[in-house]
Amino acid sequence: MESTLRTPDTSSVAVGVDGSKPARTAALWAAKEAVRRDRPLHIVHGADTDGRALYLSAQTIERVRANGRALLDDTAKAVSAEYPGLNVTTEFSRAGAVDALHRTGGLHGTIVVGNRGLGGFNSLMLGSVGMAVAAAARTPVIVVRGIDGAEETGRVLAAVRDEHDLLIARYAAREAQLHKASLRLLHVWNVLQSVGEVVSMLDGVDEIAGGHEETLRAVANTIREEFPDLELQDDAEKSISVAGVLVEASRHADLLVMGGRRVPGPLGLAPNLGKATHSLLHHAHCPVLLVPRTGSDFGSRS
Repeated sequence: MESTLRTPDTSSVAVGVDGSKPARTAALWAAKEAVRRDRPLHIVHGADTDGRALYLSAQTIERVRANGRALLDDTAKAVSAEYPGLNVTTEFSRAGAVDALHRTGGLHGTIVVGNRGLGGFNSLMLGSVGMAVAAAARTPVIVVRGIDGAEETGRVLAAVRDEHDLLIARYAAREAQLHKASLRLLHVWNVLQSVGEVVSMLDGVDEIAGGHEETLRAVANTIREEFPDLELQDDAEKSISVAGVLVEASRHADLLVMGGRRVPGPLGLAPNLGKATHSLLHHAHCPVLLVPRTGSDFGSRS
């Protein structure tokens, strides 16, 4: 998939709102992120009036439009009251929420969504709109979760899978600087998967572990050279559940940065998020910044 990836220091912030409490929370979090980046905030509401025009009356559509614009005005006022110096713009889109956010993400860089929408039944799980936005986005997506009542930890966490995740580590380093936080690079490898690929279990696991640590060390050393003032910790862990380790580690972070792996959708449909990425977006204890990986990610297990 072609990527329109931008670095965090040049990326504006767009947030989707639908009237739900998680979306309101996401809008305020996105505003704070825009202030950190010294960039404007763009608030978007996708009403899908075009898609529903065939079976809704003109009066109903007009009411939907009026309610959507009122929601945008109300959210903008709340954001401006909290961050009076922030440049805030709004957009009412006749398209659906997913299409509207993908389009505006290409213009504004980073998309922010809440962890549930109006139709949600479980506040711990990511809603269908957020999942669809994250699965097909060509720009970074932040899913805001785990911040209600949580105290800031002063740490950004980055999941590093291989040497190609240097871009993700750079994103995380820049975010750590913006958050005035330390950075932890965490590489987790599935010991059961690795054991299946070697003949001698004991010797093979030791050799593979050394390879994983060397990969992480190479990424960490590059980040230390490029960000000499950043407090950096790098850890390599083995587990039978990569997602489980990352979910637990997210308890002690203000932001989790990870690459977006994708696997092919059924019958040629749009790609889906990989298993570990899917789990993190559903269960992480802090906001998750998902950075699309360039090139084809198909075939990945994570």
